[in-house]
Amino acid sequence: MGSGALAASLAGRPLPVRAAEPDVIVIGAGAAGIAAAKQLQAAGRSAVVFEGRGRLGGRTFTDSSLGPAYDAGAMFIHWAERNPWTEIARELAVATPNESWGGGFQLFQSGKPMPAGDRARRRGAFGEIDRRLDNADLDARDLSVAEVLSDLSPDLAPVAASGMLLSIGEESARISARDYQRLWAGEDYVVPSGYGNLVTRYAEGLDIRLNQPVTAIDWSGSRVAVTTAAGTLRARACIVTVPVGVLKAGAIRFTPDLPARTRDALAGIGMGALTKIALKVEGDRFGIMPGTTYFEAGAAERLISFELFPGDQDIVIGYCGGDFARALSTAGPDAAREQVVDLLAAMIGGEFRKAAGPVSFPAWWVDPFSHGSYSVCLPGHAGARDILAEPVGGKLWLAGEATAGGGAMTAGGATLAGRTAAAAVARLKA
Repeated sequence: MGSGALAASLAGRPLPVRAAEPDVIVIGAGAAGIAAAKQLQAAGRSAVVFEGRGRLGGRTFTDSSLGPAYDAGAMFIHWAERNPWTEIARELAVATPNESWGGGFQLFQSGKPMPAGDRARRRGAFGEIDRRLDNADLDARDLSVAEVLSDLSPDLAPVAASGMLLSIGEESARISARDYQRLWAGEDYVVPSGYGNLVTRYAEGLDIRLNQPVTAIDWSGSRVAVTTAAGTLRARACIVTVPVGVLKAGAIRFTPDLPARTRDALAGIGMGALTKIALKVEGDRFGIMPGTTYFEAGAAERLISFELFPGDQDIVIGYCGGDFARALSTAGPDAAREQVVDLLAAMIGGEFRKAAGPVSFPAWWVDPFSHGSYSVCLPGHAGARDILAEPVGGKLWLAGEATAGGGAMTAGGATLAGRTAAAAVARLKA
């Protein structure tokens, strides 16, 4: 895209649809869409990428609106040994060190230090999560995570189940234990310069048209017709990488409707609500070592973890998930800031209020281009990801972290899924 076209797109003015039809249209310029377009480019196929936002990266987004930068979405290169972003970063000379454990960890109850006995019980409860989920026999029935953990004592079961809120971003009763067992594990790397910045840089050289949300896809004819505010563009095939939340919200009209098998798979996948609230802190760090974690665990259903001054920056980042995060997202930035400042003032002291600055709150749950943080298979629907990845009519591919199998819920998985779909499309006859 030329500089003039990019400037027009960023300004929100519709770009003219070019007369020449591309081989493939890719919808979404997140990790999956960018990876698909790069794969098609390498295979000699022309591709146009439509992106609804005014920026690249999707849910990989390095936010610098407060001055200090942080990754508002994906931040870890999970299972780095086989994650494609490890190699991409190496090719682009971007540093990706191992995850650092920061400056310590403190537990709180309602803003007060947690008693030693309660801390010990929590450690015991969390220690049961992986052991029970790894060893659960789910051949007969796909249970929820809550069901697998339900035979813990009444005081420990909610604590153990709440562990999913800050990893999966969803209530444990809505998480398929079979799908959870399938998820890959490995080393975690970080991107100090920003994971979102890395993804954006990887997109250089692609034909990406920003501020162009797709409203309709007609796959009834010999070619796929994709409609945006700029008009309708046709191609031999289309790779749709928007999040499951967007598809379920009906933001894109399909003609004809997606097959019943695909719609049933979509119904079996929800969207978690892992959420970050970033707060600028000005003038005082209160003797707290950079990278320290304060974990509020007074109520199992309202967990929130704070990373204080990560990367030695004047910022605090709060993490929450599940219905608590949904409520904060719906309430909006002002209400979220009030809650965060009140809790941190209880933890640190009332003087913290004077240092508390503005917030950045990219609430994925209410973002119309995501409707959630990442996909979560509902209990009994662990096979939905594989079904969703099946090509539709030889012309449509749904690809992204939701179709990544064991790599689901990660930017690395989205990238692999985008590459897989692009490889299939590249094999089609023109």
